[in-house]
Amino acid sequence: MAMVWMACFALPVRAQYLDPIGATALRAVTTNLNGASIKVGQVEAGYESATNWQVNPGVIGQPTSVFTYYYGTSPYFTVGSASTYPNSLGGPSGHANIVAGVFYGITNGVATNLAHINNYDADTFVNYYVNQLRPIPERIVNQSFTFGTYSTNVDQIYDNYAAQFGVLLISGAGFGGQPVYTPATCYNGVGVGSYVWNTPDGPTPDGRSKPDIIAAGFSETSYTTPQVSGAAALLMQAGLRGDGGSGSITNWAVDIRTLKALLLNGAVKPLGWTNSPAAPLDARYGAGMLNVLNSYQQLAGGKRGSIVSTTNAPGGAHPPTGAAGTVAVLSGWDYGTNTSGKSPSPYEAVNHYYFNVTNKWAGARFTATATLVWNRQASQTAINNLDLFLYDTANSNLVLCSTSRVDNVEHLYKTNLAQGRYDLQVWKAGGSGIVSAAEPYALAFEFFSDTLSLSRSGTNAVISWPVYPDGFLVESATNLAAPAWITNTLPAVITNGSNRILLPATNGTQFFRLRRPDF
Repeated sequence: MAMVWMACFALPVRAQYLDPIGATALRAVTTNLNGASIKVGQVEAGYESATNWQVNPGVIGQPTSVFTYYYGTSPYFTVGSASTYPNSLGGPSGHANIVAGVFYGITNGVATNLAHINNYDADTFVNYYVNQLRPIPERIVNQSFTFGTYSTNVDQIYDNYAAQFGVLLISGAGFGGQPVYTPATCYNGVGVGSYVWNTPDGPTPDGRSKPDIIAAGFSETSYTTPQVSGAAALLMQAGLRGDGGSGSITNWAVDIRTLKALLLNGAVKPLGWTNSPAAPLDARYGAGMLNVLNSYQQLAGGKRGSIVSTTNAPGGAHPPTGAAGTVAVLSGWDYGTNTSGKSPSPYEAVNHYYFNVTNKWAGARFTATATLVWNRQASQTAINNLDLFLYDTANSNLVLCSTSRVDNVEHLYKTNLAQGRYDLQVWKAGGSGIVSAAEPYALAFEFFSDTLSLSRSGTNAVISWPVYPDGFLVESATNLAAPAWITNTLPAVITNGSNRILLPATNGTQFFRLRRPDF
């Protein structure tokens, strides 16, 4: 397979990305969530020269003992490996070092305590492992490169690999102002964009929503991609240690569909973000800005199964059923299966999740976010058709839906949602055209209401709001007649799961609000 590798890079000055992606707050509210026990892969092309693709452990502060390097020569790819650095397989890469520093560097990395890193030459990884369906020991692989083009054949190869081996392939989407390039366009991976390059990149030529998500601090997707890879490693560590549930639940918690759903559902929407029923993600921002704290808290909400399942005739209505059961939390996830019928019994199937969306404030309004993810199955060109619907059970009115016929991601985002009882539905088409009757899927969900509290500490006032959901800042104004809202510059301190700002008695501002910022 001929390769054209593309990348662009410049040295980062500081870790300006850890705060906006929720990594700093996550470290403040969890213990030892740093990637421990997780093996990852880093695939690197020879950007400086064909043979320079290796990470120098000393540059990023990691010991050489956690690295293995892999390189094979064409056309037969007799792959050699080395566990020392330097070695004869290749030379150092500045690009690889920066990617590694963001991914797992001791000083500025997202996941700083990984168990092992396998560093692959890109030709070797794609041609020897992915194309030949050879297994690797890790479940998360960072690919901060593109093919410089869109290829349905390569997408198929990547999807087959991810589906067969359960590997989450996280790839850079490409250059601003250009289309999203393979391998970020594969169905079963995660394509990562950059907020700095905010010109439209998606959809793919076949109409799918890409990129999936963006990250902070860099214009180059080479360096936003390892932020997402690091976040995935933290979620995998959390899932395996039982933060999302114990026993067999740990396997579902770290399935690549679950990890992807959590990453996308935790994302914070930038100014200008938009989607539609037929296009579940924004063409520039995907699901939004990565926020690993939000994703973690939804994982920690636990696996929550559907309340009831129903079937209906093709094209038939599927309003709320009136079931009495309720999902016990407003933030969590599920890994389930939806089964519909083929001819001669081509029924559709719906899994219903009921939520009582309320709190102690009578006038509170909520924000709802839900993300549905399933795989393109191995060796299949088509995908099953699944959709997401949100109904108000009081009147059976449809509040919102995500009904793309080409994506294997559906995404709902609704602000100013009134308190009430809602039916979140995972729907699956039936009929002769379906790929299979049963389709495993992952669902992540969140319903929250902004809360900002004012209390007294001696002669001073204290502004506080929950750490989760993350991504908010406090703005202040001197009046509400013609408010000029400005960002409060006083530092916030995380204490007992809350952000707290101490306001001196001499502070002249009287009105405060929470707002999710434009990054």
